[in-house]
Amino acid sequence: MLPLASAALLLNPTWRREAIERGLALSDVASATVFNGHHLAPVFADHEVTPFERYPLNSYLTHDPEVDLDDWRLDVSGLVHTPGRYTIDDIRALPRLRQNTRHICIEGWDVVGSYGGVRLRDFLTAIGADTRARFVEFRCADDYYESLDMDAARHPQSLLCDEMYGRPLSREHGAPLRLVLPTKLGYKQAKYITSLRVTEVLGPKRGYWVDQGYSWHGGL
Repeated sequence: MLPLASAALLLNPTWRREAIERGLALSDVASATVFNGHHLAPVFADHEVTPFERYPLNSYLTHDPEVDLDDWRLDVSGLVHTPGRYTIDDIRALPRLRQNTRHICIEGWDVVGSYGGVRLRDFLTAIGADTRARFVEFRCADDYYESLDMDAARHPQSLLCDEMYGRPLSREHGAPLRLVLPTKLGYKQAKYITSLRVTEVLGPKRGYWVDQGYSWHGGL
């Protein structure tokens, strides 16, 4: 009877949706439990980096949402001591990191890229993010949106990236600012970031693909 009951569950749209949502929630809890904020993703030598011309483009809406790079500001809000609008130079004034790490797409491809920028945790410290806050939410120029748990945001390899392959981030790769998260799948690594909000409670829009049924944690 168990196979018949399982078939009935999958054939009923409401039950099927609830089963999938509960499965994803359980997966997120398990992923968060085993995540180690001190465990580093592999770092690669320069000769192992995928050539820039072979780095795939994979945008949600467009490869270029036509951000005005001169007027761009990062709107910072939520549980922080110094909310406001930060220029790219404000962000670049923080200590910088360059790293060669693997980008893994849920579609099945992966590349080793060369990235530069500022550790997200350093920026969170600079703006006085509440250490008790649990999440960081991002909005983007192409209407994409994403959110991270604070452990992932403060991971030492999580970057506010403004540089690839030793050059300023190009428009099609997310200029002027994107996320690079070697511990997460590609859909968590939002491009064309325009706002950052530190919060204790996630809003109704947790992530564009998450709200389509993908895992929220998105960990590797």
